[in-house]
This record gives sequence, structure tokens and C-alpha cells, in this order.
Amino acid sequence: MLNRIIVEKPIHNRIVVAKPKIGVAGKTGTWRTEKPLVDNSKCKKCYQCEIFCPVNVIRVDPNTGATVDYDYCKGCGICAELCPFNAIRMEPE
Repeated sequence: MLNRIIVEKPIHNRIVVAKPKIGVAGKTGTWRTEKPLVDNSKCKKCYQCEIFCPVNVIRVDPNTGATVDYDYCKGCGICAELCPFNAIRMEPE
């Protein structure tokens, strides 16, 4: 007989993912060549940028949209590439 877990109500609508601690790789400094700029008028709060950011510097607020902590952002561009609404673009530093 299998044990079954029944979830009556989800706790929240976000996916739980293990994330690195902010600053594990240190502050970026002056070597970043591009930085992500978020157009929150296009942002649909899908959380894809927050989930897939490899350095955990993007936060999505359900009311205001996405913000980026530029002290630690490495400028990899993953967020801009995967945003399904083209709300993030990379801008030269």
C-alpha cells in the first residue's frame, strides 16, 4: 500500500527552489560589461528571472515587479534571455 500525501490548499503560488546565498561569489566590482534593465510595465511577475538567476540577485514583488541588486549582479544576461515577455534587456555599463 502506498502512502499518499494530500494537499488541500497550496501555501503560496511560488515554486520552491534551492538558491545560493547572496554574495557567495562576492560583489561584482567594475568588470561587468552589461547590466539588466527591467521594464516593469511589461513584467507579468512570472518569477522566471528570480528562479533562474545564478547569483540570486533578482527579486520579484507581486505588486511592483522585478528588481536587480547591481552590487552582486554579474551581467550574465540569463534573465534577459529567458524572460517570456521581453521585460528585461541588457544595457552596456
